[in-house]
Amino acid sequence: MIALTLAEIRDLTGGRVAGTDTPDDVVVDGVVTTDSRDCTPGSLYVARVGELADGHDYVSGAVTAGAVAALTSREVEGVAQVVVDDVQTAFGAIARGVVDRAPELRIVGITGSSGKTSTKDLLASVLESVAETVAPLNSLNGEIGVPLTVCRVTPTTRFLVAEMGARGVGHIDYLTRIAPPQVAIVLNVGTAHLGEFGSRENIALAKSELPRAVPSEGLAVLNADDPLVAGMREGLACRVQLVGLSPEADVRAEDVELDDLGRAAYTLVSPAGSARITLRQSGAHHVGNSLAVAAAALELGLSLDQVVAGLSAAEAVSRWRMELTERADGVLVVNDAYNANPDSMRAALDAVAAMAATGRRWAVLGGMLELGDDSDAEHAAVGAYAAGLGLDHLVAVGEGARPVAAAFPGAEWVPDTDAAHDLLEGRLAAGDVVLLKSSRDSGLRWLGDRLAGRDGAVHDDDKVVTP
Repeated sequence: MIALTLAEIRDLTGGRVAGTDTPDDVVVDGVVTTDSRDCTPGSLYVARVGELADGHDYVSGAVTAGAVAALTSREVEGVAQVVVDDVQTAFGAIARGVVDRAPELRIVGITGSSGKTSTKDLLASVLESVAETVAPLNSLNGEIGVPLTVCRVTPTTRFLVAEMGARGVGHIDYLTRIAPPQVAIVLNVGTAHLGEFGSRENIALAKSELPRAVPSEGLAVLNADDPLVAGMREGLACRVQLVGLSPEADVRAEDVELDDLGRAAYTLVSPAGSARITLRQSGAHHVGNSLAVAAAALELGLSLDQVVAGLSAAEAVSRWRMELTERADGVLVVNDAYNANPDSMRAALDAVAAMAATGRRWAVLGGMLELGDDSDAEHAAVGAYAAGLGLDHLVAVGEGARPVAAAFPGAEWVPDTDAAHDLLEGRLAAGDVVLLKSSRDSGLRWLGDRLAGRDGAVHDDDKVVTP
């Protein structure tokens, strides 16, 4: 990170120093982390109090691993520390202090009901091809995840990609005060977390906090194909570019084609010119993600040639997002079970339906969480959608997924992932394509790993599919 003394951390947070009489001599220039096991020499350990563990109990381990200081909410022996009333708020203040010490840093914020992590990975891959770029590890997109990402910025970092999620109105606004964006990307407004927000309109209100935080000289990249997102352009202080398949989009895709693995190729049309793009990620939904990336990258000064090269070379980074593994027996496992909502379920089903298969197409679907009173209806709608695509088999896993099975003629329901594993391993055959999709806590990503041979030793003759 950008080096900070303990005295500077005290001033940023309004806390008090304990454990040392010379806070100007304690320099944090290593990893900033909430996990004591990740500490290295020069680290700052952030002692959070969570539902299952109290970070203060692990301060000694952090010091042993190399931490020179801690951020705490009560005084702990054996470490130089800044004691604050609220660790989460103070951590955000530290991260903002890092941003303020990086005047050349350009920040891109990304939000949406689905696709945030894949788009973040794609944009980071394009940007880091030309300059030092920091982006979240996995899906760090909340009040702790964004500061963790920001604190990885160094004096030579040129670009910061900040993924921003929300569980309510005001959350993204808070995150933009930690990492103020010059470019904002809003991908979509779906039904993820509908149970918490109450309506898609409330979700749109929360997502709109990101483009509203962009200054007049900045750019909002909005999805032309999502009316709620496109409508966010009204009243914005910044410039706007619409992206999508719509002919009204400023940056759009034409002549979209999918290969045998469902990977898209299309003609990118933009104010900077036109070019043919070939993506390495499976699923037509990545066309929209990549258009947003192209608009943001062009705004940040990359040439059209650099954008084309970056998009065409980018591989999938984060696990369990349309992760393809071809087994030695000829079964193709598509593990997209990191998270799920009705929109991403349909996108994944579309992707598998578009893949060439000499055998059968299977959908193994688990529960989607946080859908509120509409949960059963949304699950049933997904089952009906899968049936309409002509998939050969559907296996619904877990109690929450029962309505999925009820809406798909001939579907099978099993109570858990062990039962699903036994069923599938007895019936999958060469040429079959099997999709795993569910919300994270439904656990199907681990079932996907088992089917792909990733639980323990990966079979030597299995391979992850790449072009």
